[in-house]
This record gives sequence, structure tokens and C-alpha cells, in this order.
Amino acid sequence: MGAEVLVPAQAGADDVVLSWEGEDVIAVRLPQLSDSLDHILAAMERRHGMPLSELDRKSKQEAVRLLEARGAFSVRHGVETVAGALGVSRFTVYNYLNRETAQRETALNREKAPKAE
Repeated sequence: MGAEVLVPAQAGADDVVLSWEGEDVIAVRLPQLSDSLDHILAAMERRHGMPLSELDRKSKQEAVRLLEARGAFSVRHGVETVAGALGVSRFTVYNYLNRETAQRETALNREKAPKAE
């Protein structure tokens, strides 16, 4: 995850301080979301054993789906970062996202449709 462990005296306003029996014992500094996205992309490359830009189209679409589920596109410049890692344009990433949304909506509509007897 990329967190950093600190002594409580070094904790800043955004750090998480953990206490035990009323005494501060450790502080944790969480990474910025953009740093987390870089970690997620690096882990995906390790899992695939190759740069994400070398994946086939179907694998890139799956990567976008997984990244969306992990909140990658809520990070500022998330689409640009992912597009660069995949070696595609921002437009392509948006197309992958729209395709996934349309498939989800179609599946939901099928579930809600009345069954013919």
C-alpha cells in the first residue's frame, strides 16, 4: 500500500495516530491517492509479467474494469495516467469505461424484465 510508519511526535494533521491504553504509540502516513495508482499499475504489470501497454485489447479492457473498481478514476488525472500506462488514448479509456457501464446496465435490465410464462 505504500504507507509509512512514524513515531507519534512526527505525525502530521493527515496522518493516522494509533493509541494503546490511552497512549499514542505509532503513526501511519498513508500515501497520496496518485501514488497509490502508480502502485496499483506496477502491481498489475508484475501480475501480467509485461508492461500494460503490451496487453491485447481484451486484457486492457479488463484492466480498466479492475482499475475502475479500485477507484483509479476518482484520482485527479487518473484517466491520463491509466491511458499512458496502457499505451492508449484517453478517448479509448473512456470508451472502455462506457462499454463496461453499458454492459452492466443491460445485465440489470435483463434481471428486472418480467419473465414470460
